[in-house]
Formats: sequence, C-alpha cells, structure tokens
Amino acid sequence: MMQWAELKEEMKAAAKSLGIDQIGVASAAPFTVLKERLLRHRELGRESGFEEPDLDKRTDPSLLFDKPQSIIAIAIAYPSKLPDPPKSEPGARRGIMARSAWGDDYHTVLRDRLAKLEQWLRERVPDVRVESMVDTGALSDRAVAERAGIGWSAKNCAIISPELGSWIYLGEMITNLPLPPDVPVTEGCGTCTKCIDACPTGALVGPGQLDSKRCVSFVTQTKGMVPDELMRKIGNRLYGCDTCQIVCPINRHKNWTHQSELQPDVELAKPLLVPLLTIGNREFKEKYGSTSSAWRGKKPIQRNAVIGLGNFKEASAVQDLIRVLEQDSRPVLRGTAAWSLGRIGGEEAERALQRALGREEDPEALEAVQAALRNWETSDEEQENTKSR
Repeated sequence: MMQWAELKEEMKAAAKSLGIDQIGVASAAPFTVLKERLLRHRELGRESGFEEPDLDKRTDPSLLFDKPQSIIAIAIAYPSKLPDPPKSEPGARRGIMARSAWGDDYHTVLRDRLAKLEQWLRERVPDVRVESMVDTGALSDRAVAERAGIGWSAKNCAIISPELGSWIYLGEMITNLPLPPDVPVTEGCGTCTKCIDACPTGALVGPGQLDSKRCVSFVTQTKGMVPDELMRKIGNRLYGCDTCQIVCPINRHKNWTHQSELQPDVELAKPLLVPLLTIGNREFKEKYGSTSSAWRGKKPIQRNAVIGLGNFKEASAVQDLIRVLEQDSRPVLRGTAAWSLGRIGGEEAERALQRALGREEDPEALEAVQAALRNWETSDEEQENTKSR
C-alpha cells in the first residue's frame, strides 16, 4: 500500500511538469448515486442527446475496463478574459464564443496531457494498463472529478476547484493501479444562487439540475430552427454560454493564462458577425478547425450569427440578411434570416419578407417568414392604438 501512496504523491508533484494543473484519484467503484440522478434526469426529459445513452456504461467503470482499481482525474485551467477585446458597435457587431472554444480544441490538449501522464506512469510501472477519456468518453467527467477531490459539484452543474474555480477542463484515466483515493472537497456553494438567478433561459431548474434542452450552450450547438423565445435569449452568443460561470463569486478575478494552447485569438473569440454569413467551408476550417467550436460544422455558428444581428437590431445588416433569405440554400438559415429581419424592421426588410412569402417552398422557413410578417402587423396595430389614445 505504501508504494502506491508514494507513487500517487510523486505523480501529483509531477503534475505541473506534465502541463496538468490538478490531479486527484478516485476509487473505481460504480457511481450508484449518479445513476439514480441520471435516471431521474432522463425521466424528466432533460437530456441533451449528446450524452452516452447507456447509463450503466456512464456509471460503472468495470464495463469499460477489465478489473479497474482506480481512476486518475485531471484538471487544466483555461482563461476567462480576453486581452484587449475588440469593440462590438453599430456597423461592426460582434458575436462571442464561449471560453471553452478559445484557443486549441481542449479535447486535443487534454489528450496530450493524459498521454504524457500515461508515459510518466509507464516509466515507473511498466505493466500499467490505462483507458483515458475526455468529455466524449462514457464516464461523467464531473462525477469522477468530484469523487477525486478536484472540486465540488456546484449549483450550476460545474465542478468548482477551490484553487482554480470552475474555469477548468476535466479528463480521466481508468487504471489497474490500486492508488489510494483522495478525499472529496467538502466546500460548497452555500446559500448562493447567483448562477440559477442569472441563467438566461431558466435552464438551471434547481441546484445541480439542468434542463439541457433549454440551456443556451446546448441550443447554440443544435442545427435546426430555434424557437423564438430562445432566439431572443441567445443574444450574440455564437457557441456556448458562460453566464452561470461569469456570475459565480468563486470565479471572481480568476483568469488562467499559463496554458499556451488555450489562449484566445481575440478575432476568433469575438468575431464580426456579418462576415460569418458568407464564410466558405475552407475558410471556416482554416480559422475554426482547430477549436472545439468546429465539431458541429459552420451551420450552427452561421445561424447564430444571423440571430445575433437580429437581437442587435442591426439595420446596417439588412441587405446581408436579405441575401441569406433569398439566396442561401439552407432552409434553417433562410428562416432564421426572416426572423432577424422581422426583429430589425424597416420597409426594405418588410418588402423582402413579402417577396419571400410567394417564393419560399420549405414549410418551416415559410412559417418563419409568415411569423415575421405577423409580428409586423402586430407592432403596426400597437402603434395605431398608441396614436389614438
């Protein structure tokens, strides 16, 4: 037992040299409490659909690895602030990428760190067996991190490290090494509910309870038409949402700049919206291909750029949005452009929507055009009523 305890302490001491900010060790026992929570989550219809569907695999390490003995959890800290960010202003409106999309794709960075850790272990225990996973693995990164003492499970569903806050990426490695487990962190959120109160869509339905389908981060990654209510809540977010982390008091003044691969290019993190409407596949791949925002392709980001212009009510973008409405081959983009033109208003936008009424053949896009024009009629009626009072 002593040699394994010593190995664990050596490993933790080596963390920084491996590019890892925090290491913890969890037992490989099944996550029985998590399974109950996940079942309830599923019954309530709150899953996003991006998760591993097999709840047994998500909660029992022995189904993923022969005779697991321990799970090593790692955390890597990422930046929360843009250095000298460009201004978003009339005529040059900008969107914002969530911090998880700044710098290189964190999946790549964490896999690199886990590979270095595996090599470090192999040099000391040649017959070590490991199975590493990052985000897309079956296990819950957060449940492992919580058990391993990386941090506590917060009301916003993030893991909060007492040292690093919640600006951390998580990964884990199942092993056949009987490393002694760490003690979970006993700190918590206390009576604070800032994240729940600030959630744009009310997706945080209770402490540690997320309705994934209403979460702005999830919505920005979908590919279809977004309901009017949620489009208004997206604002100018192009990918992801950081609101619940930004308002967290624990995160105040925490900005981690030491991981070079994760530092942002401000023009990619806060890009101009109009150029995104016509960005080609090659240019998108060159600019965003190495970031985590590229995994769903350019369509959701282009759709969100259209939504952003509508939420800004950016009159200078009307011609650009009309081109999307009239020329884009994708019904979702045309329908979203109709919504944005309806939000911006003006005679030019109204004429374009009237033209689309007679030309649009896709039922969903046509419905969006009709809804935009109905909003026009409603606002006209409201104005007339105001004048007659």
